[in-house]
Amino acid sequence: MDRDELRMRTKSFALRVIKLVNALPRGAVGDVLGRQLLKAATSIGANYREALRASSRRHFTSIIEITAREADETLYWLELLAESDVIQPSRLSKLLEECNELVAIFASTAKTTRNTIRTTANPKSQIPNPKS
Repeated sequence: MDRDELRMRTKSFALRVIKLVNALPRGAVGDVLGRQLLKAATSIGANYREALRASSRRHFTSIIEITAREADETLYWLELLAESDVIQPSRLSKLLEECNELVAIFASTAKTTRNTIRTTANPKSQIPNPKS
């Protein structure tokens, strides 16, 4: 998947969550969970777009880690909605599946970029050690 496809995927996910939040029952629980879910879910795509414009590898890694955390937080709010029966769990299955995939993508990306920074920041010397 290239960066444009992932940009569209995160935007599509946010739009689906927006529709879900609009359909939540009004009241204390729906309002609080909906607000938290909306904030976390829409920030996934926004943070990813920011990461694409990062000024360095370290900056990219930092923003991707934030993106992964926001995706995981979104998963938490979706799980609460499902497990509290505010929304029928069957209605949330596709969103939960997509959110799990986004968590995996961004967590893996963060891990890969962290490892890349480590190996390029501390490369092993090509000069042999005469004492070994």
